[in-house]
Amino acid sequence: MPVIPAVPGSDPLGDPFLRTRFALPARPVTFLRRQRLLDHLDQAPGTPLTLLNGAAGAGKTLLAADWADGRQPPVAWLTVEVGDRRPGVFWAYVVQALRVSGALPAGPVGFPADASRVDGRLLAVLAAELNDRGRPVVLVLDEFDRVTAPEIAEQLEFVLHHAGRNLHLVLVTRTEPLLPLHRYRAADELTEIRAAELAFTPEEAVALLELHGLSLPVHAARALVDRTRGWAAGLRLSALAARESADPEGYLKEFEADRSTIADYLLAEVLNGQTEERQDLLLRVSVLERFCPELADALTGRTDAEPLLVGLHHANAFVERLGHSWYRLHPLFAEILRAHLRVRLPGLEPELHRRAARWLRRSGFLPETLAHGAAAGDWDFTAGALIDDLAIGQLFTGLRSGDLTPLFSRMGPEAGSPATDLVRAARDLARCDVDRGLARLRHAEERLAPGASETAPGVAPDRAAAQLSCALLEALAARLTGCSPRAEKAARAADELWNEVPAQLLAEHPELSALLLTHVGSARLWAGRFEEARAALTTVAGTPGGDSTLLPREESMGHLALLDYLNGWLGRAERKALAAVSETERVGLPQPAGSGLGRLVLAAVAVDRHELDRAQTLLDETTQLPSGGRDPVPSAGRALATARLLLVRGKTQAAVEAADPAVRAAMASPWATSHAALVASAAHLAAGRPDEAAEILQDMSGDQPACAVEAAAIQLAAGRPQAAMDLLDSIHTRGSTGPAVTVRAALVRAQAAERTGDTAAARRLVAQALLDARRERLRRPFLDAGTWLRPLLATAPLHELAAGWLTPGPPRRGERSGPEPPPSLPVAVELSGRELEVLERLARMMSTQEIAADLYVSVNTVKTHLKSMYRKLAVNRRSDAVRRARDLGLW
Repeated sequence: MPVIPAVPGSDPLGDPFLRTRFALPARPVTFLRRQRLLDHLDQAPGTPLTLLNGAAGAGKTLLAADWADGRQPPVAWLTVEVGDRRPGVFWAYVVQALRVSGALPAGPVGFPADASRVDGRLLAVLAAELNDRGRPVVLVLDEFDRVTAPEIAEQLEFVLHHAGRNLHLVLVTRTEPLLPLHRYRAADELTEIRAAELAFTPEEAVALLELHGLSLPVHAARALVDRTRGWAAGLRLSALAARESADPEGYLKEFEADRSTIADYLLAEVLNGQTEERQDLLLRVSVLERFCPELADALTGRTDAEPLLVGLHHANAFVERLGHSWYRLHPLFAEILRAHLRVRLPGLEPELHRRAARWLRRSGFLPETLAHGAAAGDWDFTAGALIDDLAIGQLFTGLRSGDLTPLFSRMGPEAGSPATDLVRAARDLARCDVDRGLARLRHAEERLAPGASETAPGVAPDRAAAQLSCALLEALAARLTGCSPRAEKAARAADELWNEVPAQLLAEHPELSALLLTHVGSARLWAGRFEEARAALTTVAGTPGGDSTLLPREESMGHLALLDYLNGWLGRAERKALAAVSETERVGLPQPAGSGLGRLVLAAVAVDRHELDRAQTLLDETTQLPSGGRDPVPSAGRALATARLLLVRGKTQAAVEAADPAVRAAMASPWATSHAALVASAAHLAAGRPDEAAEILQDMSGDQPACAVEAAAIQLAAGRPQAAMDLLDSIHTRGSTGPAVTVRAALVRAQAAERTGDTAAARRLVAQALLDARRERLRRPFLDAGTWLRPLLATAPLHELAAGWLTPGPPRRGERSGPEPPPSLPVAVELSGRELEVLERLARMMSTQEIAADLYVSVNTVKTHLKSMYRKLAVNRRSDAVRRARDLGLW
């Protein structure tokens, strides 16, 4: 830093010039040089004016000093003070700053004689002298916000204009200068660095903390930067305080802003310098996340918020403008103001929340209405707002359900309106607490009935909206209790109410009808009314996309997938189940979401394809779902997939235990009961008890085709071929049954034909089964068929149909074929879902690194999957793995 020589002379008031005002401010040893900002400032000399504008403590002055210290002289520095509001004093100090830096020789330009004014000739001589210099001069005016006289701004613009390219002016300020900045912007003659650019990045915060002897990972620094908005002083003061803590990292994560040096700084530098009206406004709006002038007026009871907010924003008083007349406070400043509010105006905070809630309700801002109503403890109002807005469905679906659940969990027993009863009932039913939920729902319905008296005056909800909410909850209760008639009754009640609520509200809440139809469709599916269930669920699946209907769409697709699976359409079931899973993955919801029915169907499909590891993984992913234990359809889906997997693995007793959905349902589900009977019958057969196995299946009918064909196979294995054929003949297909049904039926008939010596018919039926199964990769029926199938598959026509996906394929061209192996039982390689994804990318010639990047996993994880695949496929190279997978029909 250059040495400043002694300064002779005095200002127009006769006081000696203060040398410290011409000195570059010293940077502390913990100062962090930020090259990105220096690079921006290095571009500044190309424009006559540079503006460094930010709040107190934003790091403006130290940045300007660091930049000025690194430039070739002359660089004139002047720290403006309050006394410089008088033109004569201001210009005397400017002239002296230029002289001290060597930019202006003594003589041509004198000092103003009058503190209150400056001669125009002096300014003209100054501009001409600077314009005639051989090299440009940089003049930095720090704390320029202290200059409030319009004439000084006009004079400064005059000098800047007439000095030409030889004067570059840098203004360091908290407020907007009075210069016509719009003209400089239009002419591309202005360089600006404002609060957003001055804010520290997480990486810069890490470096700053290291200078203070603190080590913090980038993710933790990011949280600190979010809380401080990258405010330089906040970061430095936090670091200094953390060094005194026994747990510095813990302190930086959880420090109480209102009890820190940051609070002292902000109160002294920002709040105390404001007028009484501004202070009162800041304290009151501190309870708000965002605010506009009208909302602020509602909290102050005055009408002056608009000019006050504009002034605070222009003064960089930690009031950030969001656009469209909305503002917010810097989060640390808001935290400190709220603590100060409780001291200066004790007891006012709940009333401010109450006023805010009512203004927001009138203005149509429901989420903020609920937040402030809850903060005020006004639960009758808050629950009423939710019900009147037809927003009760948001407790179940959409990205806001995670916010509403904890919000209403604070509601105490003193809240006693019908709306609060409905909210409590919704929360209970969302947790599958059916008994408590129904009790509260009945209480609300009694109080909403015509002629019922309202026990909480002034908080009665809109009756039609409340009754529509009741219908939704009734449908959910019907679904959870497996009661299709109750679900239909709820649907009819809703149909009568749609026209009694504003169409606009219905349009704003598509989740209401989507949830209602999902519940009705689920109850119909449980009752075995497949086509009626499909109609309701298809309507939901086709609902326009949006966060509010996300979970109903996922659940409806999962239910539709189960319908397809129960009808024997594995490919369709898989596609719908994958669509259900991807619907929530697309927006980043925790996985699995909802009931997880899509994954359960995928697991059942995987069992039928003999991908047992994949099936187990999918089942494991759904074990922690909260609704899985009481919702009948997903519970039955889990029982079905789990029991089938255990049967395949030979764990018959465990399969029998798993086959029971263990839900309390008002009526039995025909398909769930049939599948449980099949598992029990198969267990008896495996234990050598064919009579018991056949006895269990006596009531099996053709109304459940998928179950009927499996029952026929068991009957045939139990030595009852006529019973098997009768059962097959009773199946009502009506064109709705898929390959899983037709393949099993064909194999049963083929086995029966083979037993009677009709080998030609058996071969024809097996050939048809192979053709149908190959499209679906349906392996399980062939694996379950038994040893009678082996000789048939060894014959040339059938061997070719099975090769590559069910049995090993023939050698490719150029490969040496070994001796013909004896006919083997059907084989199926089990690859996990992730292994299949890696395999697909191998086929596309992607490198290990590319696969890792594409799947968002590490390279080591990809290598682990490759080793596992090579082992399962019995190969050692990528090309062999791809060829082997194609031979086996793995995609």
